[in-house]
Amino acid sequence: METLPLEAVTHDTSIWGLFWQAGWVVKLVMLGLLAASVWTWAIIIDKLISYARMRSALNSFEQVFWSGQSLEELYRTLSDRKTTGMSAIFVAAMREWKKSFEKGARSPLGLQNRIDKAMDLALTREMERLESRLGFLATIGSAAPFIGLFGTVVGIMTSFQAIAGSKSTSLAVVAPGIAEALLATAIGLLAAIPAVIAYNKLSSDAGKLGLRMEGFADEFSAILSRQIDEKVVQKAA
Repeated sequence: METLPLEAVTHDTSIWGLFWQAGWVVKLVMLGLLAASVWTWAIIIDKLISYARMRSALNSFEQVFWSGQSLEELYRTLSDRKTTGMSAIFVAAMREWKKSFEKGARSPLGLQNRIDKAMDLALTREMERLESRLGFLATIGSAAPFIGLFGTVVGIMTSFQAIAGSKSTSLAVVAPGIAEALLATAIGLLAAIPAVIAYNKLSSDAGKLGLRMEGFADEFSAILSRQIDEKVVQKAA
């Protein structure tokens, strides 16, 4: 029986070689997972930077707010700027406060409700901005391993078809095809693991930032409520 020379069954087992030897379906799976991995890291880096900036902005605003500066002066300073975090909540509340008194608000309860509503809407917008694109990380973390597994299954099926065609079950024939298929699973895990870890951390960080803003909104609501009561008493007198 004639035996094949060693060169006839030699395959390039490098990652690049395994990629080019894979079928077109497996290649598409790998490319899609690599693109998802790149986008995942882009989101992670962007969120880490934006959350650090948000924490710095919250600290700066709290320092100014509790320094004793008048609310009117602080509002004039911030009203013409692009605000985020606590600043956006403060400006929304003060804007509703001034609009209501300019129009001659009669009901203190109605004014308090409108101010609370304005702060709730501002808080919701800030939380939506903080949590934007985190859903993509969750999707990649849960779906990428299965997408990689799909590529692996297709690759193994192709390998078995090649084995049947060559009528040889030697390790030199089987191993390269299995390695090509498993590469898809490896890339899927490479995309999924950072996405899961980052999603859990970033979700926790967003929740902590949201709690700080919510706490400020409650404190500021109490401050405005006392001022509304004082104005009502002054009018009654």
